[in-house]
Amino acid sequence: MKKTNKKMRPSVVFSIAFMSLLSAVMMYPMVWMVLTSFKSNADIHLHKAQFLPTEWTIEGYLTVFEKAPIGHWFLNSVLTTGLTTLAVIVTSTLVGFVFAKYRFRFKQPLFYAIIATMMVPPQVTMIPRYLIIQDIHLFNTIWALIVPGLVSAFSVYLARQFIEDIPDSLCEAARLDGAGPLRIYWHVILPNIKPAIGAIGIFTAMMHWNDYLNPLLMLNDKTKMTLPLGLVIFDNGHTTDLAATMAAAALVMVPMVVVFVLFQKQFIKGMTLSGMK
Repeated sequence: MKKTNKKMRPSVVFSIAFMSLLSAVMMYPMVWMVLTSFKSNADIHLHKAQFLPTEWTIEGYLTVFEKAPIGHWFLNSVLTTGLTTLAVIVTSTLVGFVFAKYRFRFKQPLFYAIIATMMVPPQVTMIPRYLIIQDIHLFNTIWALIVPGLVSAFSVYLARQFIEDIPDSLCEAARLDGAGPLRIYWHVILPNIKPAIGAIGIFTAMMHWNDYLNPLLMLNDKTKMTLPLGLVIFDNGHTTDLAATMAAAALVMVPMVVVFVLFQKQFIKGMTLSGMK
């Protein structure tokens, strides 16, 4: 039997070429950053337009570990990001479960009020948040970064949309078997909204891992800084150690790349599905 050669349609070829070009444009700054981290400061200043290093060196990475407490910053970032992400997943799925599967007075107005908070720019609440953190004596601690991020309106909305599409018959069957609300939440709701949990987790982790403004506002101790805030240590106001800055930025990027690679399936499902079918 002769094998037939299937030719791709011009529209498919164009789509692949366009997406490849778009991906290259988006990846270029990150690749340039990583390659620049292997240059010396002299190489960066003398050959600014050169993409590849003239001479490969790890001088920037050595400077990062010698000049800054990168280990403390990494642990602070992991702790704040991990605890906040876990808290947001728990609170958003619990609140979303209540709004999706229970009837109570003022249900819709309360949900609309939560959604309305998404319309308020974070800069508007920056000063009140700062004053509240000082009043409860959390200033200059990592809890000043964790406590304000325990609940996310967007995550509540996303979880509620997914949970609404879970058939009520599953919850009713669990109730007939003697399951209480928390058992229904744990054994029925959570296993059926894994794509939403993955999307919420990645969005929250990325937002808090890359956060610069809140640590700048809430922390003034060098050892309590997070990685994004710690990058400014390589800028003394007159000169900037570009090799060390690029090396530190590359180190900041690596954990989020690993998280996305590990949970990309759940992330893609969470982005493409509007609810369970």
